[in-house]
Amino acid sequence: MTDATHSESLSDQLGKFIPYLRRYARALTGSQTSGDNFAAASLEAILTDRSVLDGTDVKAGLFRVLYGIWSSAGAPVEEGENGPRAKAERHLSKLTNNSREALLLFTIEGFSYANIATIIGIEPEEAEDLVAIARREMADSVTGSVMIVEDEAIIAMDIESIVGEMGHRITGIARTRAEAVALGRADAPDLILADIQLADNSSGIDAVNDLLTELGHRPVIFITAFPERLLTGDKPEPAFLISKPYTEDQVISAVSQAMFFSSTETLHS
Repeated sequence: MTDATHSESLSDQLGKFIPYLRRYARALTGSQTSGDNFAAASLEAILTDRSVLDGTDVKAGLFRVLYGIWSSAGAPVEEGENGPRAKAERHLSKLTNNSREALLLFTIEGFSYANIATIIGIEPEEAEDLVAIARREMADSVTGSVMIVEDEAIIAMDIESIVGEMGHRITGIARTRAEAVALGRADAPDLILADIQLADNSSGIDAVNDLLTELGHRPVIFITAFPERLLTGDKPEPAFLISKPYTEDQVISAVSQAMFFSSTETLHS
């Protein structure tokens, strides 16, 4: 294999995984901007020295590079000592070291314990322990009110059940953009959990933008069958995103992460 062929093959592989690296980095920081900066730094490190991927498959190696940069930077979130993100950082500082990172890798990104061990630099048994610890710690951390914007009744009821069992109060379920805005005006939620395509062909992104304009910034989780379409980095996009079909673990993890952060960036369809 020539260097050019190897380079092209590696580039193709990296290209497939970049959207999911962005998703992980955004969930770690609670911010599209900060998360994408970490993802870009990871790619730059690999392009500068491809030996950093030695000994791992490309996806695990890519996430390992990101984790190394993230941990060496002190695992920061945006803003200074005051404000909502400072509050989030105080919450995060109470969690067991590496537990939140391991939980995201396991539930949202679907890595095995062996892969998580490679990424973080621990033993697989410790990775499993960290995931269990994170579930316990985050379950007891933050509760609040949640609006569900979803046009499929069965999915909406399933999400309502999962989120309700976590201890959150459900403000209601909206099937369209107009219903979402009306529901938000009647009972402002702490968190919005929204599908992209709604019942009347209106946009869940537009519904969220309307809500954030009226209610102010708050965390948003999007659930979509096509996550890569909202992980390009080309325009304002969500910090929290899970894929359809989702698992209960993914919903629980995403909601727990998002509740740590009290703002999200306005989106544009």
